[in-house]
Amino acid sequence: MNYLDYSIIAIYLVAFIFLGFFFKKNESSKDYFLGGNSLGWFPLSLSTMATQLSAISFISAPAFVGLKLGGGLKWLTFEMAVPLAMLFIMILIIPPLFRAGIVSIYEYAERRFDYSTRMILSIVFQINRALSTGVMVYAIAFILQAVLNLDFTVTILIISVITIIYSWQGGMKAVVWGDAIQMIILFVGLVVCLYYGWSNLSETVDAISFDPTRLQVIDYNWGIGEGEEYGIFPMIIGGFFLYASYYGCDQTQAQRMLSAKNEKTIKQLLLANGLLRFPVVLVYCIMGLIIGSLVMNTPGFLTDIENLTRLHFPEEFASSGIKADLMMPVFILKYLPHGMIGLLMIGIMSAAMSSLSSTINSLSAVTVEDVLKRVGIVNDANYMKYSRYMVVFWGVICIGAAFLFGGSDSPVIEIINAIGSVFYGPVLATFVLAIFSKKISSTGMKFGIVFSVLINLIFSKTMQNIIGFDPGVSIFWIWLNFTGFAFTVLISYLVSFIAPNNVQDEALLERPKFNLSDLLCKETYILVGFFIFILVFCAYLPQILP
Repeated sequence: MNYLDYSIIAIYLVAFIFLGFFFKKNESSKDYFLGGNSLGWFPLSLSTMATQLSAISFISAPAFVGLKLGGGLKWLTFEMAVPLAMLFIMILIIPPLFRAGIVSIYEYAERRFDYSTRMILSIVFQINRALSTGVMVYAIAFILQAVLNLDFTVTILIISVITIIYSWQGGMKAVVWGDAIQMIILFVGLVVCLYYGWSNLSETVDAISFDPTRLQVIDYNWGIGEGEEYGIFPMIIGGFFLYASYYGCDQTQAQRMLSAKNEKTIKQLLLANGLLRFPVVLVYCIMGLIIGSLVMNTPGFLTDIENLTRLHFPEEFASSGIKADLMMPVFILKYLPHGMIGLLMIGIMSAAMSSLSSTINSLSAVTVEDVLKRVGIVNDANYMKYSRYMVVFWGVICIGAAFLFGGSDSPVIEIINAIGSVFYGPVLATFVLAIFSKKISSTGMKFGIVFSVLINLIFSKTMQNIIGFDPGVSIFWIWLNFTGFAFTVLISYLVSFIAPNNVQDEALLERPKFNLSDLLCKETYILVGFFIFILVFCAYLPQILP
């Protein structure tokens, strides 16, 4: 990197500090955490994608496709269920939450069940999201340190402090518009890498031909048994419950939809996400194929990755020889011209900052609404002051998690991933039952959540490795999103039948009323049609590529 690249990075960071001051006028909870319900579908849809397509995706997805052992285009199967999940939450989940006029989506659980149910969901969200985001920041900072020779502490602080400043000052408007800008930068970076990767590969080999073992997308397995992963059935079924829960029942994503102008805007942003995620991830994957092939045909490229792995990741060098996640940063530094290097580095930083800003804003919202406001610490007069305090508080917690847990050799990272995978199903089931069922008691709901999580932990391979327990059954982790949902519903109904109690005031709830025209809307035809298109496209993609 030279002065031009560093200048681009400096301009980007300063611009985001001023972004917060541009949106500094916030007078209430709806202004600060919901953008005054004034945000349109375009920035919201870009913000939603930017939060999900994080820096880990920018680095790890191409590395998985192009370089990692056992990888390949099977990564695309993660996208198969997205259109169906978008349709499900568009019609069934988000409308009643939006009409409830809430900031924290977990308030809806209290209205239907009780405060303890709300707190179970809220606390687990806060702990899991803060720790997992800290780990993400650590991973990106460590990779940037490896390729830029920047001090690790400085790298983390640059990413985190700038994000805290504009999130603290500008609230949801700054977060959403910041995410939208970062998503545009990220996509431009992808196109740039795709162009330069193809150009360099064309000059390196006479005829471009990809490794056929990396071209297979669809694998007709059920994800049950050793080595059975990324099968079409678990990826569609488990993926549906994963994305329905993440986009509809996770505060980081649902808060964006609650920030929309109206329900029409929500439909538009969900439709945009359902249609645009796949093309973006397809670019990730094709780029991974191209650059992975360039690595295999360029000894110097591979040597650079090996040297950095040996220096910064000695354990991975001893086990596999290279850290595949270094592929993209090394490519950027080795093959892109100055100026473009700076652009791509801020692309990686943008992806990390968008995830971090979304996290700390959402964590602040649920802490203020679910805890401080409830116990009487926060009122209308001091709401904004404590909201900003919580942004700084959770920003510091995420930084602390990055330093304390990110590089630990203990199983903390594995525990975080295990908890994340086992909890999405129960959370989705809680909201589905809250919206549609009048028979579930608060006692039944709590039993359903707790016991389904425990059952999922038993079947989680990650947790089996941690506690040394082997039940003799191996299932691909994405199934846990389905089993968590199914067991929560089953146990909740069973306990509610045995120990019924009074439900909360039904007048507080907005229950959806549907007719056939609501279900057979144009969005249904578009998203179902796009789902079918993805399946057909993925089936023929190996035959299209060289």
